[in-house]
Amino acid sequence: MKVTVAICTHNRAADTKEAVWSVLGQQFDSNQYEVLVVDNKSTDGTWETMLELQRTPGVGPERVRCVREETLGLSAARNRAIREARGQYILFLDDDAVAKPGWMGAIIDVFERDAGIGCVGGKIDPVWEGGEPAWLPDMFKTLYTVLDYAPGVTEMEAPRIPFGANVAFRADVFKRHAPFREDLGRVGSNLLSSEESELIDRIRATHKVCYTPHAVVDHKIAKSRISRKWFLRRVYWQGISDAARKQRGPGYLLKQAVKVPVSALLLPFALTDSRKAIVQLRRIQYSNGYIAGCLGLYK
Repeated sequence: MKVTVAICTHNRAADTKEAVWSVLGQQFDSNQYEVLVVDNKSTDGTWETMLELQRTPGVGPERVRCVREETLGLSAARNRAIREARGQYILFLDDDAVAKPGWMGAIIDVFERDAGIGCVGGKIDPVWEGGEPAWLPDMFKTLYTVLDYAPGVTEMEAPRIPFGANVAFRADVFKRHAPFREDLGRVGSNLLSSEESELIDRIRATHKVCYTPHAVVDHKIAKSRISRKWFLRRVYWQGISDAARKQRGPGYLLKQAVKVPVSALLLPFALTDSRKAIVQLRRIQYSNGYIAGCLGLYK
């Protein structure tokens, strides 16, 4: 088995079905890959939907394999996928993403150029439900899992990383490196993150990390997320996530504490421009999240 495409899901039955079909439609030898769906304690009929999909003529459990992971959390689900994977390469696709034609082959092509490549990420195009928000500056779109790193295949320089909606690993790297940290990453409704950057930072010590613009996925961004409220909550949890990694010392904590009153003073002068205002609000929220993370003042 050359490829395992892993789709980890929680309560997104319809989206997961669409994601699976986008993989099954790839122009790739069907004997060389499997689709592995990890149902992470879904309660919306995801399991039954996947069993029904397996019964579709030409699919079957040999092409789409389903497992149930009872430990709630994205990192736990991804680690279950790593343990279950049969492929030489493990390609992660988000449950709300759709692989474009040629996606799988483009990723494998990069891996097979160089045995020293341990991780490959691809382009992620947003599909904004209800339209792209006018108040969102381009520099913050990465918080919505949007990625367009380079026009050609290239090695990604630290600290830049591929995003989990479209990232792949050589399975052998997990013989040398522990998988995703389960104290990081989303669990239920929280927006804890940084599990991907933490893992990829470790992999960089022994392997190259590359990007290809030829492996493209469309990433759906639900209307419920296209609001300042969700964005600022996401930023707050990014601050908590960065604190949880414990990579920065007390000097960085002091810097964040100073940023809060400074940005609060600048905010009134930015209120006439929605994009400038969101820059100041982001600084305040990130700093508050980082401080809360350092002090353990969050749930």
